[in-house]
Amino acid sequence: MTATNPTATTKPTAPQKPAIDPETVTLSGYVIDERYAPGSVQTTDPADPSKPHARIGEPGKFPFTRGVHSTMYRSRLWTMRQFAGFGSADDTNRRFKYLLENTKGTKANTGLSTAFDLPTLMGRDSDDALSAGEVGRCGVAISTIEDMHRLYADIPIGEVTVSQTINGPAAVIWAMYLAMAKERGVDWSTVGGTLQNDILKEFHAQNEFIYPPEASVKLVVDTIEFAAQHLPKWNSVSISGYHIREAGSTATQELAFTLRDGMEYAEACIKRGIPVDSFAPRLSFFFNSHNEFFEEICKLRAARRIWALAMRDRFGAKNERSMLMRTHVQTAGCSLTEQQPLNNIVRVAYQAMAGVLGGCQSLHTDSMDETLGLPTETAVRVALRTQQILAHETGVHRTVDPLGGSWYVEALTDQMEKDANQYIKEIDDMGGVVSGIHKGYFRRQIAEASYRFGQEMEAGDRLVVGMNAYNDGNEEQQVEILQIPHTVETEQCDRLAKFRRERNADGVKRALDAIRVAARKGENVMPTLVEGALAKCTLGEMVQAMADVFGRYSGGPEW
Repeated sequence: MTATNPTATTKPTAPQKPAIDPETVTLSGYVIDERYAPGSVQTTDPADPSKPHARIGEPGKFPFTRGVHSTMYRSRLWTMRQFAGFGSADDTNRRFKYLLENTKGTKANTGLSTAFDLPTLMGRDSDDALSAGEVGRCGVAISTIEDMHRLYADIPIGEVTVSQTINGPAAVIWAMYLAMAKERGVDWSTVGGTLQNDILKEFHAQNEFIYPPEASVKLVVDTIEFAAQHLPKWNSVSISGYHIREAGSTATQELAFTLRDGMEYAEACIKRGIPVDSFAPRLSFFFNSHNEFFEEICKLRAARRIWALAMRDRFGAKNERSMLMRTHVQTAGCSLTEQQPLNNIVRVAYQAMAGVLGGCQSLHTDSMDETLGLPTETAVRVALRTQQILAHETGVHRTVDPLGGSWYVEALTDQMEKDANQYIKEIDDMGGVVSGIHKGYFRRQIAEASYRFGQEMEAGDRLVVGMNAYNDGNEEQQVEILQIPHTVETEQCDRLAKFRRERNADGVKRALDAIRVAARKGENVMPTLVEGALAKCTLGEMVQAMADVFGRYSGGPEW
């Protein structure tokens, strides 16, 4: 097996036919042999410590290539964590209850995953001038602790795990959630969930950053430290390759950049003086599952091995739980097509199966209509049923790592590990992730990979059914589209105005001043943010209080 040079560059030129054979070359550029045999894989004996880190090993044991648990899905299915968020907090609360109702009676744990609208993602209140026209459109609008109460009304937050897809203002949104739990009398020690909170990938791919990279990483470390001290069941950061892949990276780039981001956070925590084994067990990861079936499986297997070795050898972790990588997987939104959208059901099913065969701990399946608008209730039901069919009808849960030991799977896992480590070394040599951000390294790498894929698509070497192949005149199959009325925005702004009128203005001022002081002194800002939420400061006000100290970031000179 050979691979294209992972650091090679492609200069934009006139579209031309790429020199690939789509029948033998994967999306990441790996040339696949016609067949594999025992000689394709370096043999290993997990019982013999002289062999190279027992590369394959056993499920539930270092280096966790075959999975983080010894029994995997035989004893516990993956968490079916469906993404939801649109309109007002009340709208999304109803969708949450619908999802919980539709997963009753299943052996899988259920988790709620929250999508926020663009103003919230950018740390702006719903009545901010820059929020106009976007309130509730691509997620739920949250500006206050009152919104947070409405979002999770009648949901037992001490029993159901909650994932929050928020990054730039993650510390503030999390503080609102914790303040809401405190007002409900829910002990933080029982509260479980995940804060995405991976700001580094925002600088690589998604652009929803607020503060400069250095200050942004400091805030992530604040949340990691606070969770280690107060919330033993909370994952304070979900290190996310998903968005890197959605921006156009290869699977190998997603693997390498995600893990190196995780290493950057670990280095920052250790530099602050936080012992590695006190925070590493609660780090989690989030990967994309795309169309190249075996690449996606092998990517997850390689990721666990790279992370285990890094935590042991690079960071000196002693607790085995620090070395195991827990992963959430979401099917690839960027692979879905507007043309013939019903085809997306099939794509999602195979991508979901790849995530499960790769050993994920939780899974989200995209809805077929996401390229057209927010998912309708029907589309969400089909996406959830896809997971349930996979769990209860296919038998994939009956044995652990069913593809482990396949000569092809092990060879591809080894190759992806090797190439990802080449990327990691290159980032180390340039001084780390923050240095790479300032140099524009990640954006260039992703843009070049995306450009190569675009060339292959245009040349017809990469076929996408219903888009550039098998067009049968039915490209615009009609599906229902969820529409968000403008009244969502006006009512949200009215609620926010009433919220401001009825609060204690002096208490708000004192709370915002305390946030500025903590930020200026380099202290952990989480305690002051929780107090700010309880004092009824808004999202935008707390975000701006920190911006008064850290400044706002618009991008480096290379951007």
